[in-house]
Amino acid sequence: MDCLFCRIIAGEIPSTKVYEDDKILAFRDIAPKAPVHILVIPKQHIGGADEVNAENCAVISHIFTKIAEIAKSEGLKDGYRVVSNVGQHGCQSVRHLHFHILGGKQLSEDMV
Repeated sequence: MDCLFCRIIAGEIPSTKVYEDDKILAFRDIAPKAPVHILVIPKQHIGGADEVNAENCAVISHIFTKIAEIAKSEGLKDGYRVVSNVGQHGCQSVRHLHFHILGGKQLSEDMV
């Protein structure tokens, strides 16, 4: 499988890590859309939110626990947005489940 995020997890492609444990990796987006733009991905390859199931849902719970911690460590005390795009029509650019943490400024209401 030639998955960009799996290659980042394997260390084949460099990233600016923000957080890592045995289940997930969080790193800065290379084309940030906000002052703080971090991607949080499971180390287990899950194609997208449409592939979350009973066997892999524990890692999603773990991700959301860590998203709150990461946001706090990044100083996002006035709020932030968490986004996960799914599939072609959802503009998912990498077919590996990932969550964007966006913050550090007042975000537009246009992106819901």
